[in-house]
Amino acid sequence: MSNGPTYGFDTLQIHAGARPDPATGARQTPIYQTTAYVFRDADHAAALFNLQEVGYIYSRLTNPTVAVLQERVATLEGGVGAVCCSSGHAAQIMALFPLMGPGCNVVASTRLYGGTVTQFTQTIKRFGWSAKFVDTDDLDAVKAAIDDNTRAVFCESIANPGGYVTDIRALADIADAADIPVIVDNTSATPYLCRPIEQGATLVVHSTTKYLTGNGTVTGGCIVDSGKFDWSASDKFPSLSTPEPAYHGLKFHETFGPLAFTFHGIAVGLRDLGMTMNPQAAHYTLLGIETLSLRMQRHVENAEKIAAWLETDDRVEYVTYAGLPSSPYQERAKQHYPKGAGALFTFAVKGGYEACVKLVNALEIFSHVANLGDARSLIIHSASTTHRQLTAEQQEAAGASPNVVRVSIGIEDADDLIADLDQALAKACA
Repeated sequence: MSNGPTYGFDTLQIHAGARPDPATGARQTPIYQTTAYVFRDADHAAALFNLQEVGYIYSRLTNPTVAVLQERVATLEGGVGAVCCSSGHAAQIMALFPLMGPGCNVVASTRLYGGTVTQFTQTIKRFGWSAKFVDTDDLDAVKAAIDDNTRAVFCESIANPGGYVTDIRALADIADAADIPVIVDNTSATPYLCRPIEQGATLVVHSTTKYLTGNGTVTGGCIVDSGKFDWSASDKFPSLSTPEPAYHGLKFHETFGPLAFTFHGIAVGLRDLGMTMNPQAAHYTLLGIETLSLRMQRHVENAEKIAAWLETDDRVEYVTYAGLPSSPYQERAKQHYPKGAGALFTFAVKGGYEACVKLVNALEIFSHVANLGDARSLIIHSASTTHRQLTAEQQEAAGASPNVVRVSIGIEDADDLIADLDQALAKACA
C-alpha cells in the first residue's frame, strides 16, 4: 500500500504489508515454502550478510510470507517494525534478549498468564536474569522495585486470566523516568481494542496463536518495535548501542536508528536463538487478521452479555469482567479501551474447586482447552492447569484461585452460550 492516504483499521487488517505477487499476480499472499534464496551474485550475498542490504538469505531469519505478517502487525499496532517467531513464549524471550544480561532484572506485573510467571520465575534464571513481581496498580511499588539493574517493565494490557485492564500510560511514565522500556503483552486485547504504543509502550508482544489467528490452528508470536526508545541514552543496553563483534563492530542503534531493535531481533535474535515462525503459520495468521475487527466486535458483545448474566446468578460468587459497571476497572476500561474490555475473564463458582471441576465437565458448547482467543468459546480451571505450577499466593495474585474458572468467550450465539453455562452450573451446584 502507498504511504499517501491514512487508512482505517478495517482496511489495514486486510491490505497492510501485502501486494500482488510480482511473479504470478496472486492476490492472496503466497506461502513461500522454501528454506533458502538464490543470490544475484557474490556481492549481493556479501551485502545481505553484512546488513548493508535488506533481503532474503535463509528462512530462519527472513521469509516473504512472514515478512507480510510482520508488516501487518506492526502497522496495526502503530510500530515501525516487527519480528515474528514461533510462539508467544518465544516472543517474550526475544523481547528481553537484547535488553538483559547476567544480573539484570525485569519488573513484572503479578497479573500475568501462569506460563509467563513460570518463565520469569524459573527459566530466565538460567540466563542470569531475574524478575521482580509487583501489583502494577500500586505505582509506588512499581517505582520502588526499579533499581540500577532493571532493564524493563513488563505487563499485559488485558491480564490473563482475570481480564484486568492495565494503566499502561502510568507505567510508561514511571519507566520513562528510569530510562527503561515498557513491554506490553497485547494478546488479549489485540490492536483493535488497545494500541499500547499510543499509551507509551516501547515494545508490544503477542501470542499470535490467540485472537490474531482466531481459529486455533497454529502457534506463533510477534514483537512490535515502537521505534521511539533511545537505546544509546545510557549504557544499559550495550547490545543495541555498542559495537557488535559478529558484524565487525556495527552499532545497531547508530546504524538503524528507530529500527535498531527490529534489525537486532532478526540479525541476532533469530540467527542465534532460532525461534522461527514457519511460513504456513504466518499464512494462517494473515487470514485470521483479515476478520479481526469483526470477530473482536462479536467477542466483546457476547462477553458483555454473558458476564452480566453470570453476575446476577446465585450460583456465582463474582465475575471479574472489566466491562461490568460493578468492576473497579470499568472507568479505566472506558478511558483506555473504548471499544470494549475484551472477552477474557474469570468467575468464581459457589462450591469451590469441586464445583469448578463439575462445571467444566458438564459444558457442551464450551471447549475445555488450554487456549484462548478462539472463535469458539473456551473454558479452563486455571488453578489446576495453566497456573498449577504457581504457589497459592501467586495464584491468588494472578486471579487464578481454586474456586475460579477462566472463560474465553467466542463468537457463537450468546443465548446458546448462556444456556450451556446455565445447565452446567445446575449440575455443578446441585
